[in-house]
Amino acid sequence: MKKFMKLASLACVSAMVLSTTAFAEGETFKIGSIGPMTGAAAAYGTAVMNAAQIAVDEINEAGGINGAQVEFNPQDDEHDAEKSVNAYNSLKDWGMQMLLGTVTSAPCVAVEAEAVNDNMFLLTPSATAIESISGENAFRVCFADPSQGTESAKFIGEHGLGEKVAVIYDSSDVYSQGICNAFRTEAENQPFEVVAAEAFTADSKTDFSVQIQKAKDAGADLVFLPFYYNEASLVLQQAAGMDYAPKWFGVDGMDGILSLEGFDTSLAEGVMLLTPFSASAEDEKTQNFVKKYQEQFGEVPNQFGADAYDGVYILKAALEAANATPDMDASEICDLLKTSIQEISFDGITGTGITWSADGEPIKAPIAVVIKDGAYEFM
Repeated sequence: MKKFMKLASLACVSAMVLSTTAFAEGETFKIGSIGPMTGAAAAYGTAVMNAAQIAVDEINEAGGINGAQVEFNPQDDEHDAEKSVNAYNSLKDWGMQMLLGTVTSAPCVAVEAEAVNDNMFLLTPSATAIESISGENAFRVCFADPSQGTESAKFIGEHGLGEKVAVIYDSSDVYSQGICNAFRTEAENQPFEVVAAEAFTADSKTDFSVQIQKAKDAGADLVFLPFYYNEASLVLQQAAGMDYAPKWFGVDGMDGILSLEGFDTSLAEGVMLLTPFSASAEDEKTQNFVKKYQEQFGEVPNQFGADAYDGVYILKAALEAANATPDMDASEICDLLKTSIQEISFDGITGTGITWSADGEPIKAPIAVVIKDGAYEFM
């Protein structure tokens, strides 16, 4: 059923993209997006595209941006940098005026280099590597890798969650490595000891018995997992089989573990992670978004979708603040947005009072959640 819903959601996105082409040339703002809608990271990209389309539909129904409608064009890169650049070039041929993406870090680094040369405005909802937004044309909705590592260490220390902490990380992945480095640096300022730091690589990400055993032997009462939910699910499964039950603390890449097909979600009970979004939050904005997402796509949205939903509305706010019009070319719009995004304050479902600094980083408070009874709850 889940596979059917994912296929249906992709078809739905494609249909909605085609439905917008009735607008005349020059009368619409064109937003492109790139991310993995197939492959191992599809849960992230599909969530981004689905949620962004919901936001676009809402904006169009409410009258558009500065009186103009919005076209949204999602492209699949399968979490592959070369394919992401190819998708970017296709979107340029389509007439893209700004980019919501890319979704994951390595492809975003590659695409951002192209966007700088083109003076194309880039707002990534979820690419966390520092290099993802290296140019003055690029901004992000989520926290960067170092911020996640630093804030995770602070949260663990300030809340007394562990005394002996182990870290298991992917040394072949810029996302995981960046978070791990920042975590270990900040850990030196916190009242806990890092007793083990065990790496794996893309070539060895199915058997974590060695890393788990070293954490167990070191007496770690909390294990920090700065990587994606597919690998995290295997760590939880294998640790249970080894009678090892420490506290677990992850980052935004773990969001999605509850919807992983075939995973026993009881193993994730009590897992903590930093994320700016909880589908169980009771505010009206969140509940309206969650309801629409479930109605259209048959599942609960994750943080990546929430970041993308806010991302579209952030573009709207910045375009309106700049008095941008759809007859402007991408470079003209980029010049306006680079300034206007630093002048707005945004209230969304991933934070309130969000502002941006000149380096493209969002300024907002970190939030932690815990998995309880198969759902995320704010801590």
